[in-house]
Amino acid sequence: MSKGTVPPDGRVDERVTAASGLDEAAAGLGSEIVRFTRLIAAWKQRAKNDASAADRVLLARLVIGGDRRATDLAADAFLDLSTVSRQVRALVDRGLVERRPDPDDRRVTLLSATPSGRDTFEHYRRQRDAELARLLEPWTPQDRADLIRLLGRLNNDLVEHQHARPCSGGDQGSAAQQGEHSA
Repeated sequence: MSKGTVPPDGRVDERVTAASGLDEAAAGLGSEIVRFTRLIAAWKQRAKNDASAADRVLLARLVIGGDRRATDLAADAFLDLSTVSRQVRALVDRGLVERRPDPDDRRVTLLSATPSGRDTFEHYRRQRDAELARLLEPWTPQDRADLIRLLGRLNNDLVEHQHARPCSGGDQGSAAQQGEHSA
């Protein structure tokens, strides 16, 4: 097994140290990113079975990002417009989202979170934060701070790298920055 790979037991490979070379560090980071991505995918799969999963994504975009057209909301959430339209209709029916004319173009409808929608979003955020708090409870305060600082730095570098490199299929800038606007 090369340095930076995940051992068969799934535990973190701690052979990458401050003394490791750049290639070893890159391999270790690559392995951990793949592993993290798979774990997040599994978490999202569990969330799909939760009826409120779609609410969380759309409400987060509206609460944090402000009023949006349905097409912009679909692009921000990486969802098909027809899916967003159905979900928005349900959110409107439940009083979590409201539609209103765009003051700049009265032909266009803007979507915004209602006060009840904002409260629901905050409830979802508190649930997520409580789950993460349980996960981080055994960590030292310094390890928690280091994780947040370094993950933020990695995200910032990934966004910068994404902007510096044009992607086929269009600009991925908003996609890269999506994490800045998540619940």
